[in-house]
Amino acid sequence: MINYNPKNWLSFIFSFHKSDTARMMWKELVYISLLSILIAYIEIAFFPEAVFLKNLTVVYSLLGFVISLLLVFRTNTAYDRWWEGRKAWGSIVNDTRSLSAKLSVLGISNEQKVLLKELITLFVFAMKNHLRDNALESDPELPKYQNDVVVDGHQPLAIQQKLRSEIQTLLDGQIISHEIWLAIQKDIDSLVASLGACERIKNTPIPFSYSLFIKKFIFIYVLTMPLAFVPLFGYFSAFISTFVFYALVSMELLAEEIEDPFGSDENDLPTDQICMTIHQNCQQIFGV
Repeated sequence: MINYNPKNWLSFIFSFHKSDTARMMWKELVYISLLSILIAYIEIAFFPEAVFLKNLTVVYSLLGFVISLLLVFRTNTAYDRWWEGRKAWGSIVNDTRSLSAKLSVLGISNEQKVLLKELITLFVFAMKNHLRDNALESDPELPKYQNDVVVDGHQPLAIQQKLRSEIQTLLDGQIISHEIWLAIQKDIDSLVASLGACERIKNTPIPFSYSLFIKKFIFIYVLTMPLAFVPLFGYFSAFISTFVFYALVSMELLAEEIEDPFGSDENDLPTDQICMTIHQNCQQIFGV
């Protein structure tokens, strides 16, 4: 995730960051420019007096209103998914702190505390990698642990099951009361619920037909735009079409980038930083 000063307008206007859509789609902008110039040339050379082309600006004004509504809905939907993912990870931070605080004051050995601490942080790192379709062991930021916890399959669920098993052992040994056990289980249940919320966001993309329609609509709208603006602007209508294409497709690209917020793109959620924060919090709370 990019940290920036939103009040520094000049740096935004005159800098070209690698996440800038102009750098991401410069080839498409060149292609659209060439096609628009070709269409403008055909209209000027072969249909200079075509009456039916002179009133197309009204039609394109109406179509522009329609496409703007579609893109607003598209962008809002994508941002809702991004923000829901951020709220889920915020809940994970709170729940791991609450769980660590409850476990750290129990009358158990330091070895048991170390194991519980490592299971909590392992769950978070496993969840991050699970949402990225990576194995937990491949994470370069994974801290070194004293206990060798081997998990297969759905790694976050396997780790939380191991954590529940350790808590159940404390209950069976009468080290904790049933009331404390219930409070601890509530925090673990909340962690699993946050995992499910993130999986729902990841595994439910925008419907294909909807995304396909927007892309086709933008392409046809921009490509035929010179037909309406050549009588007014001549060959400059090609540059107008290119700029409109840049504006519309940029909104679509940004929506595509943030609708799956758990990856490693610059505009995705800072899950690496959140995991390290949780690890540091657990270290501080347990003190072992």
